Amino acid sequence: MTVSNNIRSILATNNSEHISIAMLGSGSVSQILELIKLHSTKDCSLTLKVFCAIDDHIDRVFKALLQTRPEIHLVAIEGCQRVKLNHGSFIIDFHLGDYEQQLRQLPFCNSLISHWLCTARFETQSISQALFWQMAKHSQDNCHCLISDELSIETQQKLLTLSNMVGFIFENSIRSSGQIDIDNVLLMERQALRAQQSSQQAPYPIQTAESTTEIAVIGGGIASASLVLSLAERHKKIRVFCEDSELAQAASGNKQGAIYPLLTPDNNSLSQYFQQAYLFSLHRLNTLATHEYPIDFDLCGVLHTGHDERSRKRVQKIINGHPWNDDIALAVDEKQSSEIAGIEINEAGIFYPLGGWVAPQDLTQASFERAQHLSDVSVRVNTQITALEKSDSGWFLVNKQQRLGPYKTVIVANGKSLTRFEQTKHLQVTGFRGQVSHAPTRAKLSKLSTVLCAHGYMTPVNNAQHCLGASYVKDADNLAYSPQEQVDNLHKIQHSYLDKDWNRDIDISKHSARVGVRMVTRDHAPMMGPAPDLDAIMSLYNNHQLTPASRKFWQNTPAPVHKGLYILGGLGSRGLSSGLLAAEALAAQICGEAMPLSTEFVALLNPNRMWMRKLLKGKALEVS
Repeated sequence: MTVSNNIRSILATNNSEHISIAMLGSGSVSQILELIKLHSTKDCSLTLKVFCAIDDHIDRVFKALLQTRPEIHLVAIEGCQRVKLNHGSFIIDFHLGDYEQQLRQLPFCNSLISHWLCTARFETQSISQALFWQMAKHSQDNCHCLISDELSIETQQKLLTLSNMVGFIFENSIRSSGQIDIDNVLLMERQALRAQQSSQQAPYPIQTAESTTEIAVIGGGIASASLVLSLAERHKKIRVFCEDSELAQAASGNKQGAIYPLLTPDNNSLSQYFQQAYLFSLHRLNTLATHEYPIDFDLCGVLHTGHDERSRKRVQKIINGHPWNDDIALAVDEKQSSEIAGIEINEAGIFYPLGGWVAPQDLTQASFERAQHLSDVSVRVNTQITALEKSDSGWFLVNKQQRLGPYKTVIVANGKSLTRFEQTKHLQVTGFRGQVSHAPTRAKLSKLSTVLCAHGYMTPVNNAQHCLGASYVKDADNLAYSPQEQVDNLHKIQHSYLDKDWNRDIDISKHSARVGVRMVTRDHAPMMGPAPDLDAIMSLYNNHQLTPASRKFWQNTPAPVHKGLYILGGLGSRGLSSGLLAAEALAAQICGEAMPLSTEFVALLNPNRMWMRKLLKGKALEVS
């Protein structure tokens, strides 16, 4: 019984609109490609969760997949990496690392696994009762466990024993336990495990939408576009409201934006999230390009160097602090940096080989166009939403002319206007003005072949010009062109690479620039999830604060949120790297599907996190 035959049988006999199955072991490249082709003939959505070890085999599988499917960017690093194929209806989540640990970190959702496939590539030394209970926690009550014939008889017998222990229906080519009556005690044990997980997730609740019949999205930039595309792939009806006259007119309107991960020396949660998000962004970008949407981009790599003694030490601390996968980050010396850049750099640093630049406006427009091709998506421009009103029938969106709605599900993804509403005004996110300068290319500048990132950044030539910048001004009172910021942008690059003839060619005298506002969180992570109900939190806080009992209360009590209202924002200056995965995760959450995030990442991105971190530690809460 092969993996592909198993899945062929599942697709042939299952009448559900959405099927969720999982594999222990990666199988082979040919099997994965066969599954992609097989699913393309079926009228259903399929999520395949693949749990596999980080080893030479999976590295070879990923590299072989990239050669066959160039839109797929996968790297052998721990955690979940999502691939979306067949117009988004076939999702593959690769969970790399220890099987049991990956399952423990998997957020609980409504879309339970119907079949487990144990492949020949399954690491049999990982077989344990604890592993199977984690599998059962995320599985339907009548879940099947299908075993590859290539596994040894001894291994198959052990899997049979464990399947019976947790109530799975066991199948291989020789025998099947058939439709059995599962012991109620086993089902109660599964429910207890799910209740335990729900309790652990309580401070950062995952809220499935009450209704997804028609969804309202406020915003017209990269956050909104990415979310709308992810919802459209799930065939949702979406109404978009943009306050500008055209899409991508705010921070998403820059001519070039860099794509590269934010790494930390200890590879903490933020660093891990950014790597997985960055890879998903590359996948999204390449997928849209394969569908021939006109997007200016070049994955030419990003070269990150220091600009003074302190920053040089910081760069070296990052590259030396963790054994990075070569596809994520490479240490380069002074000679290599100049070779990579095509111009004289002479600074040691970090090279991100898969990164590069993209025109955010192109990516935004392509995402909306793709969404409209896949589902019922309408966009209203020149529609500024000034207030949100909750009623028994849903949310009304208020502007100067009318009340729009009601909508059961509303997502606020409007960039610099994220804190405009009464329900969002206390979100701990701050606007920073950024001016990006434009310089015409010249002979020496035209040789630049990678994105430079030091005190400032500079991009390779596109449409006969380079972008450099950007300024970083907190709570700026205007978005007018600034001559001083124009000069500052030039000086950042010149001071980063002193006494280089190419940077003397940078000409900013034509005063060509673009100004936008990026919303930045203190911890540099995006905001994604249900909108926190701060009034309800403060009401509870009055009775539960600054004691050991209060800490226990907040650990086990679902944090109050506004039902049907969600947040996607705070993407900061690296939204192209972090925002697309956050949008995909929010779309999955709204639709009750498995998110491509660990429970740790759900907490990291939750809009409520700044307050909850204090409450969970028993600290005083202040609201500005």
